[in-house]
Amino acid sequence: MPSKSNNKRILIYSHDSFGLGHLRRCRKIAHSLVARRKAASVLILSGSPIIGSFDFRTRVDFVRIPGVIKLRNGEYSSLSLHMDIAEVLEMRAAIIRHTAEVFAPDLLIVDKEPLGLRGEIHDTLRIMKAAGTRLVLGLRDVMDDPDALAAEWERKNPLPALNDLYDNILVYGLPEICDPLAGIDIPDRVRAKMTYTGYLSSDRGTPVSDAADNPWQGQPYVLVTPGGGRDGEDLVDWLLSAYEMDPDLPQAALVVFGPFMRPKRRERFLTRIERLERVRAITFDNRMERLMAGSTGVIAMGGYNTFCEILTFDKPAILVPRRQPRLEQYIRATRAERLGLVRMLSDVDGRQTQRMVDALRALPAQPRPSDAVVPGLLNGLDRIHELTEQWLDEEFESPRFALA
Repeated sequence: MPSKSNNKRILIYSHDSFGLGHLRRCRKIAHSLVARRKAASVLILSGSPIIGSFDFRTRVDFVRIPGVIKLRNGEYSSLSLHMDIAEVLEMRAAIIRHTAEVFAPDLLIVDKEPLGLRGEIHDTLRIMKAAGTRLVLGLRDVMDDPDALAAEWERKNPLPALNDLYDNILVYGLPEICDPLAGIDIPDRVRAKMTYTGYLSSDRGTPVSDAADNPWQGQPYVLVTPGGGRDGEDLVDWLLSAYEMDPDLPQAALVVFGPFMRPKRRERFLTRIERLERVRAITFDNRMERLMAGSTGVIAMGGYNTFCEILTFDKPAILVPRRQPRLEQYIRATRAERLGLVRMLSDVDGRQTQRMVDALRALPAQPRPSDAVVPGLLNGLDRIHELTEQWLDEEFESPRFALA
């Protein structure tokens, strides 16, 4: 049963095992919640293999469930264990269910996947619903191309859970950018549960001076970040080609490869970087905010968290979005450019080196995001806090759900 005391418990579930986006978003929300409510504890359930590399505030902790990886054919495989994927999924579901029952949260926030990976949290949702826990689904601003999302949701069939189990749906963005469920025939009852919060700001007070591993410390530089790095190799290759063609580009570049870039590809990039005077690289920094804050501009793919940081630190940015396996980044970059928040450099027309050179030369004079007035743009954490306070302080008892 959820706690009846002032010491409220919040459980956040993130299905992803690869990449940084889901983990960083959940961590940011958790830190904001405990910073604003002194009598709250947050537990994050995640399959990320690098969750232990991050620092967590007091009263925030995590449980790491066995990781899986999505193969090119769309199937899943165990990340580390020599076990059949069905056994791994069964183990994950059991750990999730047992953790939720013991932790007994007042509030459960599910990130992006309403039923979890392959439906692994469906039983947990039913149990928590019966126990009176408020169930909240958190969606990023853009999910995917509407047709692709419609086909995916027809296969996964999450609408019954959205209709019967979830109490609220938070969209971490603005309708001016995207309706994440566009193309889905959503019942009015489900639509009524949706609240657009605005984007999630980063900690503006993050110190820059302690970034001892920054080779350009004290000098102007452009930050180049392909996120986790696994699917950002084309961006790094294009960027390096520009500096190879034009060594006199006006600003130095700091490339952060990301922890999931393939080692052999990273080594080839490092060989090229060694020949460039104005490019340096590091593999990973668990506090990217400080590198973002110290930069003069950003070159990125356009993942959700990087976009939020660009807005927070008000950096002129060039987004080079991926278009596979999802159109999420491309849609976000297109809409953001239309609002004047960033510039998009798509590879739809090819990756001619001169195009990147021209974009880099124009970056210092490019408008900052704050030059475009978009009301409520970075209100996400404030709005989540307001709603969470309301939910935790009211005498809430979720409608009892009869378990089969």
